[in-house]
Amino acid sequence: MLARFNNLTQRVITGLLGIAIMIGLIIWSEWGYFGIFLFITVFAQQEFYKLVKLDDQIPLKTYGTICGALLYMTTFFIQKGILPSDSLFLLVPIMFISFLVKLYKKEEKKPFTNIAFTFMGIIYIALPFSLLNVIAYSFGHYNWMLVTGILVLLWASDTGAYFAGVNFGRTKLFERVSPKKSWEGFIGGACLSMIVAYCLSFCITEILPWQWLCMSAIIVITGTYGDLIESLFKRSISIKDSANSLPGHGGFLDRFDGLLLAAPFIVAFLKVVKYFS
Repeated sequence: MLARFNNLTQRVITGLLGIAIMIGLIIWSEWGYFGIFLFITVFAQQEFYKLVKLDDQIPLKTYGTICGALLYMTTFFIQKGILPSDSLFLLVPIMFISFLVKLYKKEEKKPFTNIAFTFMGIIYIALPFSLLNVIAYSFGHYNWMLVTGILVLLWASDTGAYFAGVNFGRTKLFERVSPKKSWEGFIGGACLSMIVAYCLSFCITEILPWQWLCMSAIIVITGTYGDLIESLFKRSISIKDSANSLPGHGGFLDRFDGLLLAAPFIVAFLKVVKYFS
């Protein structure tokens, strides 16, 4: 249905619809948050393994996705207080079964390479989304406002970078990997994200203004690098978008590549702040 619109219109419509669904579920309840990010985790991993297979690799697509989903769910239930933290140790033998599976695949020439790509899908995608659970419960209870705030900062950075880059982009940021990215776009994304962070500090007072600004800086920098890393990955297998699941945006990997790198750094920042408070 969206195919008759140009790319920018598709991007805006898909973005607004996606934001409405995500924010609605996150605000509705912790189970809404749990469900939407479990969905994103599964589909992003599926996209990753599909792309890896285009490069003539044979990862354990279904098995890796199940392991990633288990990691996400276990982390959520630990943060919610349903499971003890030691439950994570149960995932280790489950993941290591992949070695046994490949042992019986006689036709494969590079089983360890394929095992490595299986684990990479878990580490690159499922782990960051699992760490988002730590952010959601960083105050000891589910805090939808903090999760929403971080997503809004990421979207503000992306939006500011897109429009500043389209209108003023002249100086290439990292031409070898992403020819369209510019320093003007990066600065535009940083400015909009900082403004939004300052505004958020009045709405979500558990986080101090300087902490919001720090998280904004982390998101702008790591989000940009996350996008570049995914561009490098796609360029290595000669494709433009990770999928066409989201009209105007590509796939789930294209849409959430910044969050994948930002989440671990945000968690580390919140833990350091809490330790020294």
